[in-house]
Amino acid sequence: MSTQDLLQFIFAGLTGGAIYALIALGFCVVHNTMGIVNFAQVDFVSLGGMLLYSALFSLGLAMPLALVGAVFGVVLVAMLVERIGIRPARSSDPLVLIFLTIGLSIILRGAMVLIWGKNRMGVPPLSGEEPLRLLGAALMPQTLWILLLTGLAIGVLAWFYRKTRLGLSMRAVATNPAAAAVVGLPVGQVRMWTFGLAGGLGGLAGVLVTPITTLSHDVGVLLGLKGFAAAILGGFGSLPGAILGGIGLGLLESLSAGYISSAYKDVCAFVILLLVLFVRPQGFLGKSN
Repeated sequence: MSTQDLLQFIFAGLTGGAIYALIALGFCVVHNTMGIVNFAQVDFVSLGGMLLYSALFSLGLAMPLALVGAVFGVVLVAMLVERIGIRPARSSDPLVLIFLTIGLSIILRGAMVLIWGKNRMGVPPLSGEEPLRLLGAALMPQTLWILLLTGLAIGVLAWFYRKTRLGLSMRAVATNPAAAAVVGLPVGQVRMWTFGLAGGLGGLAGVLVTPITTLSHDVGVLLGLKGFAAAILGGFGSLPGAILGGIGLGLLESLSAGYISSAYKDVCAFVILLLVLFVRPQGFLGKSN
């Protein structure tokens, strides 16, 4: 294949990889603070797309307002999930809490079916559909938005953890919850905001990917699974690893689809994931036990 084809596959891989990175970051944010895998993260992705659809076609909002509103809507839902669904649990066993997130995921998916139904839907891209040409390869405007907003989200996340009081509190709770409570940090509220942050990352992934895929109540399941795989590939709990794992997985998918077969792109990506973990079980940037 030509250099033009290779470049086209790289663009496609970066597009998918950016989405996986956002989802993987959401998984890592909750894991670092609470020590659990939040399987409701996959439904935050679907919910972001659903809220964007309603904001555009039911409320008639302009795309920028609809996008911001959809992301903040998912943030609120995620905070309610923690406050109502997770915090009242009498057990602090991580395994119990993980099963709780699975149950909450099923509830969220059922609620989306009741509100929006099972029909496939679609939303327009953030701006035009006229592709740009770069060295002969077509670059869609939506791809540029995905890369730009993902990069912006990563930058804001890094600033948030290093410079804001809430971000520093999240890091303290992640390091030692008991000590954080002793010095007066509201651990429960910090964990609620952590869920909100993860929801915002998942919701952003949902609103960005929706214009290039069909929208339904379960669209986030496969995307979420790949985001989870990206988090493991990069080193579960490592934020830089989540970004690296997401981009790597997206490129693996795209290149295997182009040079082998699109029918095996998921298989190839996960087989390579397994091979990497056989050699380095902690992932690219994870710490050895």
